[in-house]
Amino acid sequence: MTRLAWLALSLLVAALPCHAQDAATLARGEYLARASDCIACHTDPGGKPFAGGRPMLTPFGTLYSPNISPDRDTGIGTWSADDFYKMMHTGRSRTGELLYPAMPFAAYTRMTRADVDAIYAYLRSVPPVRKPSPAQALRFPYNDRKLLLGWRTLYFDEGEYKPNTAKSVEWNRGAYLVEGPGHCSLCHTPINSLGGSSKDAAYQGGLIPMQDWYAPSLTSNREAGLGEWSLGEISDLLQSGVSTRGAVYGPMAEVVHNSLQYLSDADIRAMAVYLKDLPSTAGNNNTAPPPSHAQDAATLRLAPLGKKIYGEQCAVCHGAHGEGRGSDFPPLAGNPSIAMDSPVNPIRMVLNGGYPPGTQRNPRPYGMPPFAQELSDVEVAAVVTYIRTAWDNRGTPVTDRDVNKLRSAPLD
Repeated sequence: MTRLAWLALSLLVAALPCHAQDAATLARGEYLARASDCIACHTDPGGKPFAGGRPMLTPFGTLYSPNISPDRDTGIGTWSADDFYKMMHTGRSRTGELLYPAMPFAAYTRMTRADVDAIYAYLRSVPPVRKPSPAQALRFPYNDRKLLLGWRTLYFDEGEYKPNTAKSVEWNRGAYLVEGPGHCSLCHTPINSLGGSSKDAAYQGGLIPMQDWYAPSLTSNREAGLGEWSLGEISDLLQSGVSTRGAVYGPMAEVVHNSLQYLSDADIRAMAVYLKDLPSTAGNNNTAPPPSHAQDAATLRLAPLGKKIYGEQCAVCHGAHGEGRGSDFPPLAGNPSIAMDSPVNPIRMVLNGGYPPGTQRNPRPYGMPPFAQELSDVEVAAVVTYIRTAWDNRGTPVTDRDVNKLRSAPLD
């Protein structure tokens, strides 16, 4: 074969997989964009995908997500792959402006260049939307981005994920997904007054600022610690939103709906393997400290009313003894999410009701109706106290003030 013929054949062979590679890159980018849950922040409810403008309430003011569609004037249409990687990896815009950490760049920095490039390619393929991004509305002095230099010094470690050679390939894949694109620690780690999270408290749970939902600890079996869960139970909850252990509601339901349900079985299992292996913290014996005399008195005072309301409103679905009925009506007896230290989530469920997410594996989820219009603050406090202390649950009582504070809280 002549050199010219060999060159022509080489070019032909190289050209054939190029289109397939382009399609594969876009498919991989879409998958990774879902894994990263980009649409949750960058799509305003009822708006065009990735056009931004979604308001995000913070203790420091309101932030608005930018347009990341490929519009040339208002989106990322003129961005290069290097610009996009710089933003994801360093938390700086292409002009060098520091990004506010509502954008989880502290997690996205763990992603590989190849994965970030795939997301960039996918975002460049979606329909462009001409929509200017609103100006951020942070209070003084938080509107001075120079303050972010201090935050970054305390809470940002730039760098891609480094595999742990002492662990399996599956564990490392799970760690990469959880710590990187999944940015799970953003909610499940306590957030301090500076808007930062301590590595020492990773995955120990915390109240999500301004949303008034509690993201439970993933390291303590008194909350949602996964040491007693099987890999199948964890996988079911992540991928379908329900399992025999319980169901997800509130912000986590949105995560499952927008993101986790689309991940492969292998990736969901890898995440489960990693999450189940998180170091445990105090409270893994599933017991609570003995209640105080004041708590005992409050429980005794509220118990008759709470038991009456439970029998009238709750027992038909959750069982007379809180035993539940399969994954549609989760058990309340022995359910750590009911008795954990923070009573926020059970109060909100009684007040506002809720549905697990509709997913490919659970397309017709059963939900719980709201009782805010039927029950007073005292009545809600009574029934929540009852389910937190009945059937050997070791939760503490709640007060009508706890309920009233959450009655007007946002729903998402």
